[in-house]
Amino acid sequence: MVTIRLMHAKLHRVRVTDANVDYIGSITIDEDLLSQVGILPLEEVDIVNLNNGKRWSTYALPGTKGSREICPNGGAALLAQKGDILIIYAFEQHQREQILTKGHTARVLVADENNNIQELIVQNLIPAEKGLELQSYSDKIT
Repeated sequence: MVTIRLMHAKLHRVRVTDANVDYIGSITIDEDLLSQVGILPLEEVDIVNLNNGKRWSTYALPGTKGSREICPNGGAALLAQKGDILIIYAFEQHQREQILTKGHTARVLVADENNNIQELIVQNLIPAEKGLELQSYSDKIT
């Protein structure tokens, strides 16, 4: 069986609200933001800093609901500073054949400059006659 890794959750263009080098590892993320895309506490996430190009992997810790907190901790605090824009991804492993027959869904949250939800995008891989079809739909938040 062939196993593949697919993105299942993404926080797009969230802003760093703090960076805490004295905390042991991880990234603290507002619990509301995590739940909107389905990232679990302690789940591994990959992070890209759009301000400096740095990339790293760590795990998510839930922050206070409604705080809109995005806080790299430990060594990651040296890779980002307050105001930097991040993309945070979470991946799942699946059997390739299962995806080809049952499909896959990913959720993407696009944030505004205050980490409020600007848009939620659902991306579906749908089994089709000739492989998979990618369908996306968006809910603009006003």
